[in-house]
Amino acid sequence: MSWEPRPVPSVTPETAPYWEAAADGTLLLRRCPDCELTFYYPRARCPDCLGDDVEWVEADGTGTVYAHTSTETVAAWPEEDLPLVLAYVELTEGPRMLTALQGCDPDAIEIGTSVAVTFVPTATDDVSIPVFEPIDDD
Repeated sequence: MSWEPRPVPSVTPETAPYWEAAADGTLLLRRCPDCELTFYYPRARCPDCLGDDVEWVEADGTGTVYAHTSTETVAAWPEEDLPLVLAYVELTEGPRMLTALQGCDPDAIEIGTSVAVTFVPTATDDVSIPVFEPIDDD
């Protein structure tokens, strides 16, 4: 699967490490050493204490479905990638991430379904899109 023709995110100096890591198959989160909050989406200040000494940490890449929805029709979305399943995934580290689920039957997804990150490449070498797939709890 290729990401295009879907929009590719704009890379800023603040988010460049996140997108470069994703292109290498790693999910990064931000962590504040002052209040110990791990958070997503990437930003320069902690959303809790507003500290600016935040650091990048590698995420485990797993979590559970917190909420989800699906649709059969999306303008400009590749037909072969429908239905589109959107979900909030609660990562093992705590933050929730809005993402797409792939490789699944939308009717089989439930709150609490275990998922793991995978990355969809784009035409831009230093940007890949993190999406999630269901995994067995074994």
